[in-house]
Amino acid sequence: MTRQKVMGVMEWGQLLVLSILWGGSFFFVAIAVKELPPLTIVMLRVSLAALALLTLIRILGLSLPRDRRVWLAFFGMGLLNNVLPFGLIVWGQTHIASSLAAILNATTPLFAVLVAHVLTTDEKISGNKLAGVLVGFVGVAMMIGPDALAGLGDHLGAQLAVLGAALSYAFAGVFGRRFKAMGVAPLLSASGQICASSLLLIPLTLLLELPWNLPLPSLATWGALLGIALLSTALAYVLFFRILSSAGATNLMLVTFLIPISAIVLGCLVLGEQLHARHLLGMGMIALGLAAIDGRLLRRFRARKQAPLDSDSFLGKDI
Repeated sequence: MTRQKVMGVMEWGQLLVLSILWGGSFFFVAIAVKELPPLTIVMLRVSLAALALLTLIRILGLSLPRDRRVWLAFFGMGLLNNVLPFGLIVWGQTHIASSLAAILNATTPLFAVLVAHVLTTDEKISGNKLAGVLVGFVGVAMMIGPDALAGLGDHLGAQLAVLGAALSYAFAGVFGRRFKAMGVAPLLSASGQICASSLLLIPLTLLLELPWNLPLPSLATWGALLGIALLSTALAYVLFFRILSSAGATNLMLVTFLIPISAIVLGCLVLGEQLHARHLLGMGMIALGLAAIDGRLLRRFRARKQAPLDSDSFLGKDI
């Protein structure tokens, strides 16, 4: 039997940092969307991130692979991990509330468990993993609140679009595993994927939104764009590929559960927003779900429970 991938302290720490980087993107988008249309924001986000990563790898004396197979994989990853989900979520949020979209997007780990079970040999479904994902999903729904479900059933196409984005992310997680097998380092994988995404998004944005007709953005908007590009995209995707390489696709997708926690905590610390009881309850449910998926606490509990029995049995034999 192939050994299941587990996360150590380093991977859990990286997952937490990734959730903060992606959770913080909501702040940057909230600023930028006041002056720029959604697709232009996405295009600038990945393009500025691509420039930053290309500059970094040049400073480090590295270079992107030239293998045609690797670049085809970069474009496949960019399509699955950026272009399709970003576009589907942006379109979906023009018809449904962002809170409902967040709940629908939190189905990503559920899809990841199923996709990885079918397409991989070392990330099969286990009882603990499935139970943990379901508990974590309930925790996300609790944090966002029941009011978010008020529109469930309306604008079915938009809801299916956000679910499609979650499914795309799940396939991207499994698809991205190939870069480790190709010998492409996480930094180069992140750079290649974002460059490919930029090449796909630039002509699409120029065609649909005509950004040259827009007024020049303010300094605040440029600051938000730099934040979302450098922190929530460039740095975030380097971590993304590091975690994917060491912990696997299903573990990586657990970041979807942590993002709402990061967003709410940042809102309380930075914007002075109020922390409600449902937030704490939801965080507890998410923590319980993550602990079930990790499995170590449960194994320790079982071992301690079994130890006295083993000791009594051993003494009984001696007597």
